[in-house]
Amino acid sequence: MPLQFIGIDPNTGDGESPTVWVDQERNELVLQGWKPSPELEAECAAFEVPGHAVGIPENEAVIRIPARMAHMIREACDALERPHLA
Repeated sequence: MPLQFIGIDPNTGDGESPTVWVDQERNELVLQGWKPSPELEAECAAFEVPGHAVGIPENEAVIRIPARMAHMIREACDALERPHLA
């Protein structure tokens, strides 16, 4: 099943396009966002949470999404929770 497009940053300009999709087959949110600054990425990597290893695994990434897209992320979560036709 192809990705379900939910929305794109309404303030998108040339070359910038934070975007939200849903992958119903994998039951996942798919987010495209801005790369963090090296300082933010280092801060995230150093953050300690019980049951979570310190650092960012090679197959993961930190991204930034503008707050104005929060409603799109909620919509994507709702889409994943709705029954869908297989």
